[in-house]
Amino acid sequence: MKSQDELKLMVARAALSYIPVGGVLGVGSGSTVAKFIEQIASEGIRVGRAVSSSNKTTAMLRDIGVEVVDPNTIDGYDVYIDGADEVNERFEAIKGGGACLTREKILASMARTFVCIVDKSKLVTQLGRFPLPVEVIPMARAQVARTLRAMGGEPVLREGCITDNGCEILDVHNFMIPDAVSAEDHINSIPGVVTVGLFARRGVDVVLYADDEGVKVLDNDSTLL
Repeated sequence: MKSQDELKLMVARAALSYIPVGGVLGVGSGSTVAKFIEQIASEGIRVGRAVSSSNKTTAMLRDIGVEVVDPNTIDGYDVYIDGADEVNERFEAIKGGGACLTREKILASMARTFVCIVDKSKLVTQLGRFPLPVEVIPMARAQVARTLRAMGGEPVLREGCITDNGCEILDVHNFMIPDAVSAEDHINSIPGVVTVGLFARRGVDVVLYADDEGVKVLDNDSTLL
């Protein structure tokens, strides 16, 4: 049985084929994305320009010679590649385990194609087993937490975590999500919420997932589970 690191490396390598030639590449964050960036360097693949979802990703890309540009300077772009904490059969996802959910959501909204790279353990029938991240303005933390409890969740402050935007993260436990679009809209409407880590309004277009048999490619015409 392959280790999780081996699976991440497999799917990172598979994602290299989605890098647009001469176009702009959107790059997310997290351990699988880090392996993807390492593979860009080791394979000597040329990336024209990139937009990045985190300060750490930006530093990694610049270290391998990729020009990282401000998303405000482009009018959409080709491909966004990122991981996920969970993906369901409707190609909706939970993201934000790495505290970069707001910037990830911005970049996903700008991309023509969102390619999600995961191992098979991230595929679920219903979102919510993974605690749902909610980025909040610090002064609103307690009020947002009260509202999330009234919705049936158990919000917990992520200790020692300040996002690249200077905000905090509430992780909502025991909050299963049968209707991700409705939950995304509801939580985003709470005053003080920057964004919730539900990617349902703008979901995933392509899932690359790795298991012991190799890497499989799924799109919106496929059956995920």
